[in-house]
Amino acid sequence: MKSTALNHIHHKLGAKMVPFAGYEMPVSYTGVNEEHETVRQHLGVFDVSHMGEFFVEGKEALQLIQKVTSNDASTLVDGQAQYTCMPNKSGGIVDDLIIYKFHKEKFMMVVNASNIQKDWDWIKSHNTFDAELLDLSDDYSLLAIQGPKAVEAMQSISPLNLSDIKFYHFEVGEFGGAQDVIISATGYTGSGGFEIYFKNKDAEQIWTSVLEAGKEFGIKPIGLAARDTLRLEMGMCLYGNDIDETTSPIEAKLGWITKFTKDFINAEALKQEKENGPSRKLVAFEVTDKGIPRHGYELLNAEGEKIGHVTSGTMSPSLKKAIGMGYVKTEYAKFGNEIFIQIRKKQVKAVIVKPPFYKA
Repeated sequence: MKSTALNHIHHKLGAKMVPFAGYEMPVSYTGVNEEHETVRQHLGVFDVSHMGEFFVEGKEALQLIQKVTSNDASTLVDGQAQYTCMPNKSGGIVDDLIIYKFHKEKFMMVVNASNIQKDWDWIKSHNTFDAELLDLSDDYSLLAIQGPKAVEAMQSISPLNLSDIKFYHFEVGEFGGAQDVIISATGYTGSGGFEIYFKNKDAEQIWTSVLEAGKEFGIKPIGLAARDTLRLEMGMCLYGNDIDETTSPIEAKLGWITKFTKDFINAEALKQEKENGPSRKLVAFEVTDKGIPRHGYELLNAEGEKIGHVTSGTMSPSLKKAIGMGYVKTEYAKFGNEIFIQIRKKQVKAVIVKPPFYKA
């Protein structure tokens, strides 16, 4: 099992450590609800160094990215990031990821930890272009500094004007006493902040600087459990739960990152699916009875017939109610529709709502 460069610090802080995507990762420090509220109200820092970083360089770097991803990366300006996915050839998704454009011949692809090898093999197999691929996943660490106090707190450790970094844009510069840090106004929580990429050798110094700078703003280390409840409150997909090799971006309501203005893998089939309409759709729902939905639970109609399944579910720390996402047959996917969750021997009522659940 792999370890991040900050693993020893998490142990020292008494974090509950679990195996995750081949790494030993902190799932919680003081408890998911407390950590969740820290991010919503103040400031939290996550070690998410298990994520993968691929660099794509060369004259035809953009052409390779355009081929393997569904969004249109040609619209990116230098210093801009883009959420996208890699379709497979059978209608599903290899992975969802973020593309970073440094300049016309240099990009970074940030992929999910559990998919690093699979993604690398997939992209490499389609590299018929004048583009060089570099897997630097083991060389980079990544901190997500998330919460409404992020800009104010972190400004003291960077000469860059952090408030000038627009959403889904980034700068490269000094941060926490280290050079060449990628400071990105992205995140997976819906509470604002930054994701900071840097070499492993700078990990401990940057971690210490971040906690010191955030001390007066109530910063705390946050584990993966709260990261999951935060993203679910925003209706964000988690690969392996809400999207995978069997779910299309169209039925997952990721049509907004699927651009048919260019050619990409399986584009024609996905275009037809969009035009004809998918047979099922990913929906968000709030539970109106007692019970918490979990991954894999069946979703039913009023007659007790199976119409789909839950992909993600939790008790929302912010809303104090059970929420979830899942796929249902398209005819049941309208907002306001009542559906039922099979929880053990009980059919629990829920209503389909428009995400995000949490309105900042």
